[in-house]
Amino acid sequence: MKPLLLPAALLMAAMFALAADAPPATTAQPLDFIDTSFENASPLWYELGEDGTVKINLIYDQERLSPNRAAGHFHFRIQAEKGRKLTLEFNNLENVWNGKPGSVAKEVKQVVVSQDGKTWTSVPTESPEVGRVRVTLEMPGASLFVARAEPYRVSDLNRFLAEIQASPLVKVETIGKTVQGRDLEIIRVGKDDAPNHVFIRARAHPWEPVGNWVVEGLVRRLLKGDAEAQKCLALYNVCILPMANKDGVERGGTRFNLGGWDLNRKWDKPADPKLAPENAALERWLEGEIKAGRRPTFAMDLHNDGNGMLHISRPDIPDIDAYLARMKLFEKSLREHTWFTVGSTKPTFRNPGTLGEGWFSRFGIDAVILEFNCNYIEKLKQPALGKHWVTFGEGLSKTFEAYFAARK
Repeated sequence: MKPLLLPAALLMAAMFALAADAPPATTAQPLDFIDTSFENASPLWYELGEDGTVKINLIYDQERLSPNRAAGHFHFRIQAEKGRKLTLEFNNLENVWNGKPGSVAKEVKQVVVSQDGKTWTSVPTESPEVGRVRVTLEMPGASLFVARAEPYRVSDLNRFLAEIQASPLVKVETIGKTVQGRDLEIIRVGKDDAPNHVFIRARAHPWEPVGNWVVEGLVRRLLKGDAEAQKCLALYNVCILPMANKDGVERGGTRFNLGGWDLNRKWDKPADPKLAPENAALERWLEGEIKAGRRPTFAMDLHNDGNGMLHISRPDIPDIDAYLARMKLFEKSLREHTWFTVGSTKPTFRNPGTLGEGWFSRFGIDAVILEFNCNYIEKLKQPALGKHWVTFGEGLSKTFEAYFAARK
């Protein structure tokens, strides 16, 4: 019997049919998945390079009616085989800040990692070329959290508020809501009739967790009830807006609120209650404090970046020299009682839209911006972690005491 010969077209069709029934070829993947389903996780997408590098593509926040954009927050969970070595490359770090293009790549000197999302350690990054940030990690188990700085979430704040409200020295009041309707709280510690009133705001920019750690350290120190705490609270009370941009923190944003507003800008004029309800609520609260005779003696806005600096603005107003003398005294107290070493801005520095300059110019309140290096603490010779920012907050209690005592 002669072999059956099939036409070429029919033969090709048969081959395709066999291929369709066969199991697909498998290619070894360096990881199973990157999970961003949890609170404070950063919006991103990822892909694999030809060399197996996991390319993390961050997604920008945008500012309303502005070219400004920001991506710098990252917080995600890798799922991969235990013992697997992974190289991550972070992309979309080219931001636009105050209308000027720039990159935060040079500021990303470390990442922090954790198996359980609670205990974090630092891993240095590498920059093989300008604008390119990489880090190599070995999986200690099947899951590993990765973040730019040790996270502090809305749930962490809720736990802290529940813990401190039992103290008779603490009052927590809701002053307004965010764009998405989350409560904005003021924590008041001490007596209303204290001779000095300190205001602190944290988390205007959602990626910057330092402020919450500092606040925890400060409040816990003031609530210890020992002689030192009593001495502090005899000189001042503290009012704190602990998380100004709750929506951004929850959703893993970098800089702007959900109305496309930078909450540390435009303080040189009244806030827009529709686009920036967070700032409008704080402004109403401040006006109420002033009317009640509790104008803040000193205000401070807490931030993170890759450098660290005490930002002291120099607006063109008659009493600027007296203000600068007071700020020199504050910086001296800060150096003596905390691990602060980085210094302050140049004598010509101005930034009119910030809370630091806006509150000074509009309301006559001594105010500064304190920025913390998110990578490294020079005085401690340690990578920056939450526990170090807590100790800073503890020292801040003594800083205010020394500052107000010296001003008498």
